[in-house]
Amino acid sequence: MADYRRFVVPGGTYFFTVVTANRRPWLSRYSARGILAGVMREVRSEFPSETVGLVVLPDHLHALWRLPDGDSDFRGRWHRIKQRATLRLRTAEGLTGRLWQPRFWEHVIRDEDDLRRHLDYIHYNPVKHGFVGSPRDWGPSSFHRYVTAGVYAADWAGPDVEFEVPE
Repeated sequence: MADYRRFVVPGGTYFFTVVTANRRPWLSRYSARGILAGVMREVRSEFPSETVGLVVLPDHLHALWRLPDGDSDFRGRWHRIKQRATLRLRTAEGLTGRLWQPRFWEHVIRDEDDLRRHLDYIHYNPVKHGFVGSPRDWGPSSFHRYVTAGVYAADWAGPDVEFEVPE
């Protein structure tokens, strides 16, 4: 097995991609997303962090988290989220087998430009995957919060926009 080392920055901002096992689209269920959202709020109340951006698609999610000063334990947070969500989803939704890929991908945000590129990527993702024609048409996304705050226009982006995957 490869020796994978994560780059951690206490108090840093991180971009994550978390994928369901075998890309099963169980996150397309409204009730499953509700359970996941409740678990994420619960873990955030126990282990504070700020959710800067989020989008949930049928078989994966992207999140941007800002951790408190001196804290770099995003692994523990994701472990708790996956573990608790799995238990609750099995009970409430009848889901069986493994629900999550064992690992996740993360990237430390380097600066404001990097943050903006990753926010754009998160919010454009449902369009990229062909689920909707505009980010405003996708419900489980922080895009709507950013529109309300005046950061994005409601008609921002569409199917003809090209975004590179941020590194």
